[in-house]
Amino acid sequence: MSTLAVQLFEGEKIRLTALDVEKDAEVVARWTLDPDYGRLTSSKPARPLSPMQVKKAMEEQVKEAREKRHRFDFAIRLKAATRADERLLGLVTIEGIEWTHRHGWLSLSIGAAADRGMGYGGEALKLIVRYAFHELNLYRLNAIGYEDNARGLAFLQRRGFEIEVRRREAIYRAGRRWDEVRLGLLREEWKSEA
Repeated sequence: MSTLAVQLFEGEKIRLTALDVEKDAEVVARWTLDPDYGRLTSSKPARPLSPMQVKKAMEEQVKEAREKRHRFDFAIRLKAATRADERLLGLVTIEGIEWTHRHGWLSLSIGAAADRGMGYGGEALKLIVRYAFHELNLYRLNAIGYEDNARGLAFLQRRGFEIEVRRREAIYRAGRRWDEVRLGLLREEWKSEA
């Protein structure tokens, strides 16, 4: 298969699409009702957000992406017979891009607990890493994980990300301190895995 024939935004089970701020904000707001979602995706305290709060944040992200070109946001959607039936599974972003040094920060989340562990995140990661290295011509991707999310850290490491920095006891949750872990993936490492 030629490089041009490779689907950029489509895998076997999922498709990466633009955010639909109106529809997606309601779904993401429902995810924030699950404290595990908040803990898995951020070091900030978990809290429920209203659809309006999520919509405002998404609008700001879309504006920043358009104006500054330092971030690329995608919705992860379950492939369906028609695009209108594709439901939102998660979000994936490359942000904080430093074009001079050709690196950016990756974040990926699968929203509903029932959708985690189904292979959607792995497929989305494969697509976004290829996009980062082939389309954006980045050299390096960075990610942040937390010690209390061992499953998430193992997920990234299985896909070639290496632990580079451990900030000991950097976050406090669930009555104890946890390490923040910074991981990296270089283009050459990815090419050898791909």
